[in-house]
Amino acid sequence: MLTTADFKRGLVFQLDAAPCIILDYTMQSPSARGGNTLVKTKYRNMLTGQVLEKAFKSGDKVDEADFERRKGQFLYASGDGGVFMDLENYEQFEINEELFAPIAGFLVDGQEVQLGVFQGRVVSIDPPMIVELLVTETAPAIKNATATAQTKEAILETGLRIQVPGYLESDERIKVDTRDGRFVSRA
Repeated sequence: MLTTADFKRGLVFQLDAAPCIILDYTMQSPSARGGNTLVKTKYRNMLTGQVLEKAFKSGDKVDEADFERRKGQFLYASGDGGVFMDLENYEQFEINEELFAPIAGFLVDGQEVQLGVFQGRVVSIDPPMIVELLVTETAPAIKNATATAQTKEAILETGLRIQVPGYLESDERIKVDTRDGRFVSRA
């Protein structure tokens, strides 16, 4: 059992038979005497993907989820989904398009990821925060381009399209932030 004192960003708890991850929380003290402190949470249901809000009274208890994070590896894309392997027990999971599509552009075969497993089923996949990818196609380098000047579109080896600085050329390796799909630097 977890109490509201244990709440923090990234904590996974069970609510209505589903694992939920806390995205944000705030403590709200009462203005009247004898009132309970409220803990307002914003959380994502990891089975449905819904982002919801709920207020708990200070000291309320919630169930711990049967959830664990495991090291995994992206093996290959299969149709609209992908196949991943648990690196601890070498079990393979076929992931549907709903979970795979948002991260597909950051994954190359053999890429290590973090798998979120709930009751033997993968419910979340977290790629590394920064990944190295190859620029396969982009416009020629812009003369006199500085690091903060114009940007241009580039197509990466995974098919992902991002904006890159004007000085980059095809066949260069770059670092990309997986949280927002931004160019970070040359690799």
